[in-house]
Amino acid sequence: MDIDLSQFSQVFFEESIEGLAIMESELLKLDVAAPDPETINTIFRAAHSIKGGSATFGFMQVANYTHLLETLLDEIRDGRRQMQPDHVDMLLLSVDLLRGMFEALMSQAEFNDPKLPELELRLNNTLANQPSQTQSISPPQATMASDSKTLCWQIDFKAGADIMRCGNDPMLMFAELASKGTLTAELLPVSFPAWDDFDPEACYLHWRLRLITDEPLEKLKEVFEWVEDECEISYQQTAAAPSADTSTEMLSPSPQSEVDPPVAAPDVIALTPQVQALATDKAVASQKQSAAAAKSGESSSIRVSTEKIDMLINMVGELVITQAMLGQIGQQDEINQESLLLLQQGLEQLASHTRDLQESVMQIRMLPISFAFNRFPRLVRDIGQQLGKKVELILKGEDTELDKTVLEKIVDPMVHLVRNSLDHGLESPEARLAQGKSETGTIMLNAYHQGGCIIIEIADDGAGLNTHKILEKARQKGLVGAEEELSEEAIHQLIFRPGFSTADAVSDLSGRGVGMDVVKRNIHELNGSIELKSEAGKGSRFTIRLPLTLAILDGQLIRIGKHIYVVPLVSIYESLQVPTNRINRLSDGHELIRLRDEYLPVIKMYREFNHDADAREIKDGLVMVVDHNNEKAGLLVDELLAQQQVVIKSLEENYTRIPGISGATILGDGTVALIIDVAGLVKLAGIGSSNEHAA
Repeated sequence: MDIDLSQFSQVFFEESIEGLAIMESELLKLDVAAPDPETINTIFRAAHSIKGGSATFGFMQVANYTHLLETLLDEIRDGRRQMQPDHVDMLLLSVDLLRGMFEALMSQAEFNDPKLPELELRLNNTLANQPSQTQSISPPQATMASDSKTLCWQIDFKAGADIMRCGNDPMLMFAELASKGTLTAELLPVSFPAWDDFDPEACYLHWRLRLITDEPLEKLKEVFEWVEDECEISYQQTAAAPSADTSTEMLSPSPQSEVDPPVAAPDVIALTPQVQALATDKAVASQKQSAAAAKSGESSSIRVSTEKIDMLINMVGELVITQAMLGQIGQQDEINQESLLLLQQGLEQLASHTRDLQESVMQIRMLPISFAFNRFPRLVRDIGQQLGKKVELILKGEDTELDKTVLEKIVDPMVHLVRNSLDHGLESPEARLAQGKSETGTIMLNAYHQGGCIIIEIADDGAGLNTHKILEKARQKGLVGAEEELSEEAIHQLIFRPGFSTADAVSDLSGRGVGMDVVKRNIHELNGSIELKSEAGKGSRFTIRLPLTLAILDGQLIRIGKHIYVVPLVSIYESLQVPTNRINRLSDGHELIRLRDEYLPVIKMYREFNHDADAREIKDGLVMVVDHNNEKAGLLVDELLAQQQVVIKSLEENYTRIPGISGATILGDGTVALIIDVAGLVKLAGIGSSNEHAA
């Protein structure tokens, strides 16, 4: 019977990736000198689950490799081998390798990483060395392991009728058992039901397995732990090894040919090479289907707590009740004052339930930022070792939630900022000691909610930005005039210019001038902003401000002539009427307004979007002061309307990309309103901001 396992593959991939994350996290906090037994057990269980699941799905490359990891971890947790720093390095590299294997499986691609044979050789050489018994992590287990000897076990395995329906293949379990020693098996006589009662999807077979191994009984039972509740399994220790006169012919029992007479005599088979080949060949079709399914559904699933689902169901129930009440009012022949009052109450309830439902649905997409933070301990460890720097990573606000889409898109900018802090920010241990600092530098990641946004801070206690060097490089590149003087804040903003770098040499970490401008652009594409504060000798802090979700936007509705637009509230500083004496006209036709100690350029919206407008001059309308790339500009509008949440619809998917517009929404009256992309609009207008004081 062929079982289609592709329907379960996506769940398996997700659980395996989570298992790898657990392994990595536990390895990073492991004290090699005094390893915690529970930490070792946690790592072992994750590897064991990945190995068992991979064998079940026929991903034998993953299963065979994780078997090596499991063996090493088993020796360590039993006290037969002492934990070494080299073991941690190998296991961490193995986590990276397994991630690559799963990515290849999900994208239906071939995995050919040259590191695989190198790591396999290292693991095999490590396992071939006689384990040290100088350390005992768990004394009872270590004693049992040291007393173990080569034994012969007889295992009677009677498969449950539904074992194949559940996606469990006895041949794959036998293959795993064969890896623990020398295995032979015989198919015992069984009686099949009459033809009319025969179920082609049921399993009626009964095997007797004989295994010569030095593994303890607990390890043999682990092979069958997936099916022990649905099968009959017994273990018996025997004194003699099975006969060497065994047939290597692979059994292929056919129920159709043996329905009436039971199997007359047991045949004996050797399983080690044949079962491996059978498992691999049988899983090829299922592997391709599961990989294709995973590829098409990649990043399309999300785990949701039962509590959130229950809340959503309750909201839908309330909506149904309100709909029934409004339906009764609609069926009345006459509408009186009482009916109108009930109708008004029903509409208020409907609005309240709709808001609650919207919040509940948005909560389903919310994930804790720990999903992003969890990758940084490994990143900091590896780069710190590469650079010879001692680093302590501090994580705060890991439970802060944000939209899954925002979370996925903010990871790369965060990675680049942390790498920059490690490479440029933190000094070497010697330099820190010379400055009176601790030789161990600190990098902090912090996340918290503020208003309708999430704030992510990336801070270090390193040297801070070298303003003199930045300004010198900027002048060399022609970004700043030779005599031009800039404030410290303006100098800091130069690092976000395309192609700008202060690195003296190009390395795999920095120096190419590609990165900080991309970081800023990616954050602005998320309708966010980034701020930088740095103090020489004390460190730097990057503050990223992002909307909680990209699906719904808090916006300010504005009118330009007969047209309605939406400006994101997160981009708005203030709105005001500007008197004539605060308006200055430049020779190129652009106009500036003086706002306190700043001169801000003004964009006449009607001109950019080709509309007839009531206010064609600044003095006749309202100026909305907005943020673009940490600078300010003014938007000339006719009128400010309501503030409301709007559902964002993609223009690029439904129509085409329009400069200065980030999307569209449908208002309550059914009309379409375009959402302003502030940074794109400023670029479209071809203006810059000047923060210089008036001469």
